[in-house]
Amino acid sequence: MAWRIPLSDIDYGPEEEQAVLDVLRSRWLTMGDVTKRFEQAFADFLGVRHAIAVSNATAGLHLACRALDIKPGDEVILPALTFVAAAAAVRYVGAHPAFADVCSETDLTVSPVSIAQNITPRTRAVMVMHYGGYPCDMPAIESLAKKHGLAMIEDAAHAPGTELNGRKTGAWGDIGVFSFFSNKNLVTGEGGMLTTNDDALAEKLRLMRSHAMTSLTWDRHQGHAWSYDVTDLGYNYRISEIASALGLAQLQKLERNNQRRRELTSHYHRLLETGCPNLGLPFVSHRGLSSCHLLPVLLPQNVERTRFMDGMKSKGIQTSFHYPLIPGFRFYHTPDQVILPVTQQIARREVTLPLYPTLSFDEVATVVAAVGEALEECSQAA
Repeated sequence: MAWRIPLSDIDYGPEEEQAVLDVLRSRWLTMGDVTKRFEQAFADFLGVRHAIAVSNATAGLHLACRALDIKPGDEVILPALTFVAAAAAVRYVGAHPAFADVCSETDLTVSPVSIAQNITPRTRAVMVMHYGGYPCDMPAIESLAKKHGLAMIEDAAHAPGTELNGRKTGAWGDIGVFSFFSNKNLVTGEGGMLTTNDDALAEKLRLMRSHAMTSLTWDRHQGHAWSYDVTDLGYNYRISEIASALGLAQLQKLERNNQRRRELTSHYHRLLETGCPNLGLPFVSHRGLSSCHLLPVLLPQNVERTRFMDGMKSKGIQTSFHYPLIPGFRFYHTPDQVILPVTQQIARREVTLPLYPTLSFDEVATVVAAVGEALEECSQAA
């Protein structure tokens, strides 16, 4: 469908084109010098010791669980309001995902109170997710993790450049995980990054990323090795040089584009507060500095979401919702009902509106006008 205003779009230009051409002309396409430069630039941007590029964020979450030695029978606490990859990564290592509630209608990040309520003798780690690019209450969660001896994984897929108390997300936990999927703030199509300040964890992550081989093809191409050993169960989670080149170009634009997202978000909130006063607006006021990845709204209780989204579609405006609750999926359903009162009522009402750096203020006004019309149509139909 040719959308009048899509949900997301990418800011690509001559810089990305030249970066790809440079890789093609180098005739080296797998993980090599460009990847090393991307990793160093990303580590410098976050202020962490190590950044390890991977094929995607799901692979990164899996490696994080492996590197932290999470095993069958262990439990990892994570929000139910997140992408299913987080729970899948926990299941990949045979552990059990324990789902926590979010804070409130105005703060869709995971609740420290709910995390504390879910801690059991089997709990090994907490996997937070900075929903929409808004930082979780990391001081409270960090304190909980230290008190109970838990590892902390930051799912920062939405949050490159998000800050709290002078620290960027991805620099709080034992391991941070970023996504560079096509709808993210930094786009390589496929790709992701692991971050850590722990030298031993970084060594394990790098090793497992490429079959647990003690030397890589790039090392041998450079004449630094002629063979290799395999020291663990490893995976093929390597990133390509093309993706890394795109990542370097995108990293140069990230702070500018994040600031543009903040300006667009503020404009949305001003127009929605005036034009759609019955709409819930999460994150109007929030801790820290957000990357503003998503623009979530909460529909009034009496508005049916599918009808509303169909109304927006009829006006050429793409919407989505983030996310279907993981415990509601057939594979993750358990006989014991998961009670998450805040998350469950939010999940029925959340709709995500278009947000991307190349969106104009006039297009924001068009979206807001369409939201008002769609709400009115839903009210009349009811």
